[in-house]
Amino acid sequence: MAKEIINKFGISQADAKEILEIALSTGGEFAEVYMESTLNENISAMSGKIQNITTSKVSGAAVRVIKGDMAVNASVTECSVEKLKEVAKQLSESFNGEKTTNVEPFVEKQIKQITKTITPRYENFDFEVELINKATKVAFEYSKEIIQVSCTTFKKIQEMFVFASDGTWQGDTRDNTRFTVNAIASDGKSMQNVAYGWGMNQGMEMYDNIDVEKYAHEAAHDAVEMLHAEDMVGGDIPVVINNGFGGVILHEACVHGLEATSVAKNQSVFCGKLGQKIASDIVNAVDTGVDENEWGSINVDDEGTPSQKNVLIENGVLKSYLVDKRNAKIMNHPVTGNSRRETYKYQTTSRMTNTYFLNGTSTFDEIIQNTKYGLFAKSMGGGSVNPATGEFNFAVNVGYLIEDGKITRPVKGATLVGSGKDILFNIDMIANNLSCSQGMCGSLSGSIPTNVGQPTIRVSHMTVGGKGGN
Repeated sequence: MAKEIINKFGISQADAKEILEIALSTGGEFAEVYMESTLNENISAMSGKIQNITTSKVSGAAVRVIKGDMAVNASVTECSVEKLKEVAKQLSESFNGEKTTNVEPFVEKQIKQITKTITPRYENFDFEVELINKATKVAFEYSKEIIQVSCTTFKKIQEMFVFASDGTWQGDTRDNTRFTVNAIASDGKSMQNVAYGWGMNQGMEMYDNIDVEKYAHEAAHDAVEMLHAEDMVGGDIPVVINNGFGGVILHEACVHGLEATSVAKNQSVFCGKLGQKIASDIVNAVDTGVDENEWGSINVDDEGTPSQKNVLIENGVLKSYLVDKRNAKIMNHPVTGNSRRETYKYQTTSRMTNTYFLNGTSTFDEIIQNTKYGLFAKSMGGGSVNPATGEFNFAVNVGYLIEDGKITRPVKGATLVGSGKDILFNIDMIANNLSCSQGMCGSLSGSIPTNVGQPTIRVSHMTVGGKGGN
């Protein structure tokens, strides 16, 4: 793969060595060049009418030189040898020492390709438009209270290549494909909207395995259900969080605090906790970039490190942080293959890939039956979290009461408030129905595709907000 990609950029190993030697000429300890060429295609439709069809191309390079704790970076839209030499020279002028580091021989690591594309994209957008029309029709036919249906398709094909003074010589192709449908219900007085969808690091063959009409039906059903739901009455109660996107709790309230971007600066509630209990005994969690064709999977990260499966929590004990090359030296922690960036315009740093709780031993039915009273959070929404404290606030898009071991009345307006470090200890039941959902995670290095996931879990008690009873 590396040879095929680097040939498109027109840079030989001799050229690469010369560029890096220039970057290191004044005392730099590490130098790196990242190049990419990306095609984005997006379609948005409102109630069956196409609003926008957007295509864009992004190409350029990022050069980085590190000495001690200092890193200097530059990005350019041109990937020619002469331009990269020029940038390397400019960055080298940030230091005024003697040359101390030589460029190591380049070695392409042989890795198992876990993301494979059969059909990159079609010549036109007819196929996607047909899917949009099908989903829109199903949602509108569900109920007269559905007043608006919006659909989007997302396609990004990225070719990247990175070479560095430590001998790195790696490339990757990412092919992210996604479909979403959002249904809005109204009774003339208020409105409720619910969105569902699917995405993979895969070509157009992704659509062979998904049913967009099913997602449209579920979105319409849940929007109407929430339209007629009663307001949630707040309190400190058990909360059962559904599988799939329920894993946003783990993603936001815990694992952002395990990224080196926070830990290396001592700005995480989980600093200094390796080998210590941070969750209940039944909690096991991973971040893995090697799940085949999953939305957040990558063959190599944006520093050229092969992706891998990282065990974050094992039987409640913190086992690993997510660490890039630069922060690995600061933290004295192994590199984990998690350095990611939106484009060459951003500085790369430690980020998540596919992050989820592992299956437990309970069933979904057992968790519900063993909950006398509580909230079932079927579908989670957005929220906010402070990585330094782990404190969060999340909306529940679709919720139901649990009464006497049964899911009963729909409730709206529920919010989950708490701290990640507390919630992890309060998980007392985990089901065996692991699934993942797709999202775009924003952080210091831009917006990147990440999977969140979990089996259904029960938190024995947490603060639930709501307007009901006021």
